[in-house]
Amino acid sequence: MNYLYLDTTSSFLYAGIVRDDSLLAEKKEYLGKDLSTKALSFIAEMMASVHLKPNDIDKIILVNGPGSFTGCRIGITIAKVYAWTLNIPITVISSLEAMALIDDEYDYHVPVIDARRDYVYAGIYDLENNPILKNQYIKKSVLETAVENMSDCYVYITNDDIVLNGDVKKYDPNILMIVSKFRDKECVNPHSIDADYLKLTEAEEKLNGSIS
Repeated sequence: MNYLYLDTTSSFLYAGIVRDDSLLAEKKEYLGKDLSTKALSFIAEMMASVHLKPNDIDKIILVNGPGSFTGCRIGITIAKVYAWTLNIPITVISSLEAMALIDDEYDYHVPVIDARRDYVYAGIYDLENNPILKNQYIKKSVLETAVENMSDCYVYITNDDIVLNGDVKKYDPNILMIVSKFRDKECVNPHSIDADYLKLTEAEEKLNGSIS
């Protein structure tokens, strides 16, 4: 089985190809504002490097948020078109549960994405990747208090420039570990896939405010 992993929920392109229990290729590139114009060519380049064609992929594992509004849409669009056109099964996972999958000595992993205005998207996971605190949009200080009250053996994982009270690891996805964890997760209809923002967008908040 050939699996394509795709995560464009931040300013980075994280993509990989896994065959059974082996990582064949991966891309971990900071693309910033070029994400929309370069992501697809980087994915094609990665596939060509291992001599695979698009229809050689057996399943797509897509990260659908939370994260950057634009970034989430880019990956979702690529994956949905790919899956629907070639009739390839697709499953979705959260960026936070992917971020929490690291191999280290800490009892709890706390993936964090900066949501601005002193809020974050975050969750708390144990060593088996079980959620102890469900993924949510939360004030940073409230998250820090919850973590500190629960354990003294925890680590934050993020690739954002954010100050946190405790040990912090830069997010560097272990794509083989992520795919191995989620490759048997149930598939979904590509047309039903949408971004999981965990909160209303600013435009939606303004619209709701004007209506109320």
